Amino acid sequence: MTVTPPATTHLAPAPTAPATTAPWTDLLAAATDDCLAALLKGADQDWSHPAHSLDWTCRQTLDHLALGLMGYTGLLIARPDDRYITLFASLDPQAPVPACLDGLRIAASLLTSTVRDTTAEARAWHPWGHSDATGFAAMGITELAVHTYDITRALGLTWTPPDDLSTAVLARLFPDAPAGHTPSDALLWCTGRIPLPGLPRRADWQWDGTVR
Repeated sequence: MTVTPPATTHLAPAPTAPATTAPWTDLLAAATDDCLAALLKGADQDWSHPAHSLDWTCRQTLDHLALGLMGYTGLLIARPDDRYITLFASLDPQAPVPACLDGLRIAASLLTSTVRDTTAEARAWHPWGHSDATGFAAMGITELAVHTYDITRALGLTWTPPDDLSTAVLARLFPDAPAGHTPSDALLWCTGRIPLPGLPRRADWQWDGTVR
C-alpha cells in the first residue's frame, strides 16, 4: 500500500480505526508472515548481540515478543478489570532460532484466532488503556513490527514496518502521531526508535489502547 504523506509536518489526530475485527485479523496475519520472514533471514547470525536501542539481546527480544503476544491473548480470554494475567510464555532457551520462530508463529496465531473469536463489546485491562479485540490486535502488530526492526537492525538486515500495517496501528493506538511522514517512520518515531526532522527521538513513549 502506497501512502502519500502530507506536505507539512505537525502533530495531528490520526484517522479513526476500523470498528470490525475482520481486517485486523488479516493485518495481524500479514504482520506475522512479514516479520517472521525478515527474522528468518538472520537466523544463522549471532543473536547474543544487543538488539537495536534495547538492553536485551536479540534472543531475549524474541522471547519478550513471544511473551507479549501470548499475554495479549490471555488478557482477551480472561478479560480482567485491573491486573495482568498469571500465565507467562517463553521460548526454549536451548532451541535454535528457526525453532523459536515457529514458537513465535504459534503465539501470533493464537492471538489472531482469539481476536477473531472475541465479541466487539469485550474489554480487557491493559496498563496503557483498557482495550478491545482490535486494540490488542494492534498491540500485537506493534510488538511484531518494532521488535523485528530492533533485531534486524542489530543483525545488519534492512527492514522497516510495512506502511499498510503502520497506518492501521497509528490510527488505533497513536492518535497524536506526527503527520507529514511515511507511516513506517511515524510508527518508529512514536515507539522511540528514530528521530524525525524537527522531532527528537522519544525517550519515553506509550500507546493509547482505549476504545475510541
